[in-house]
Amino acid sequence: MPNSIHAEKHLSDRNNWLRAAVLGANDGLISTASLLVGIAAANQSHESLLLTGFASLTAGALSMAAGEYISVSSQADTEKADLKKEQYELHHNPERELLELTRIYEKRGLEPELAQQVAKALTEHNALETHARDEIGITEVSQANPLQAAIASALAFIAGGVLPVIGIFLFPADTLVYSLAVLTVVGLMILGVVSARLGGAPVVPATARVVTWGVLAMIATSIIGNLFGVSV
Repeated sequence: MPNSIHAEKHLSDRNNWLRAAVLGANDGLISTASLLVGIAAANQSHESLLLTGFASLTAGALSMAAGEYISVSSQADTEKADLKKEQYELHHNPERELLELTRIYEKRGLEPELAQQVAKALTEHNALETHARDEIGITEVSQANPLQAAIASALAFIAGGVLPVIGIFLFPADTLVYSLAVLTVVGLMILGVVSARLGGAPVVPATARVVTWGVLAMIATSIIGNLFGVSV
């Protein structure tokens, strides 16, 4: 029988950065492409499209980074407050906290006597960590990391948004609207497949969600560009 411990790699370990990265890439691709499609539909110049594209990349990446950092920081602050409160309760009401932990294990299927033994053993090992995990639901894997989320989101936004900007250089002006639309759909399909693979999710539903919402966004901005766009 092997002596080594079998340590499994779980896909949920990627949640902290994967969610921010997928959101950033999806937002970068859809928002930049939709904006460029709308501008192109309004018959704007090549220079205007390039300026719009690079402005969208810069502003969008900074906005995504700031938004993720603030949002995840708020989550981290809440977690710290919960841990501080739990530390206070463990110090001032240890018996009540032990009973609370015992009840949690009973609800999970342990017999009362075994639940109490487990609660005592884990409390002696690390009371705060045990209550954080089993009472509050905070683990090392799930704990918020604001800087990680901000960086992942900003870089992913740029990676997604740069695709339609490159399309401005590749396609002629008379077919730019349709060419950007096709290029963006291809990009959305790739994003859907990659995100599904990284997260261990079914590929078809994940890809369909990404493509559907992206197409709807481009259709809406293209219609607006046609209705209100005028050459100046």
